[in-house]
Amino acid sequence: MSPTAHPRSRGLPDKRRAISQAARRVFGREGYARASLDAIALEADVAKRTIYNHYADKEDLFRSVAVEGADAVTETVRALMERHLRKIVDLEDDLTAFCLDRARSVTEFPEHFALVRTIHTEASRLPAAFLETWAAHGPPTAHLRLAPYLEKIAERGLLAFDDAARAAHRLNTLTMNDVLMRSYYGAVPLPDAEVEEIVTDGVRAFLHLYAPPPAPDRTTS
Repeated sequence: MSPTAHPRSRGLPDKRRAISQAARRVFGREGYARASLDAIALEADVAKRTIYNHYADKEDLFRSVAVEGADAVTETVRALMERHLRKIVDLEDDLTAFCLDRARSVTEFPEHFALVRTIHTEASRLPAAFLETWAAHGPPTAHLRLAPYLEKIAERGLLAFDDAARAAHRLNTLTMNDVLMRSYYGAVPLPDAEVEEIVTDGVRAFLHLYAPPPAPDRTTS
């Protein structure tokens, strides 16, 4: 699947899909404030009035493509969690493999992460309603989707924490967030060796923080 062919857009009519993909490129390239519907229409090879047949205004279009992209990334990460974290064989190895695949997935969605850079840069100028929607779909809630997997791992006695969501947030901070920050959200891709170093060190730090207490020594009276 093409990085621009997000799951939510694959079932859309051709013109709406063309508008959505063009909007993602233009917003990512120009930013929210500078991007115009005229430029998006030109990029999509449609009449400007066609955009209004599908979207109420620029804000509605921006919100739509941002949510589509976030949902596509979420689905990719969900599949990675199922692959790596559903059945744990070696906790450090499996967590590291998951976090590495997750960090590398940034390269699968270059236009979406260009949009994420726009959101971070122009947050103070974006409508409050958009920011609220983004908070529900985008990176701010990623740890909530990871938390149930960590809870299952903790139930096996492999981790120990009081708050799964807080632990998930810490794992994201030590691994994925560090990769995103150092790469400027994918704008300057990191060498594989650097990604591996960040993730490996981050996972080890996470496991040190949330290691279960040692089993009682039954050899002493």
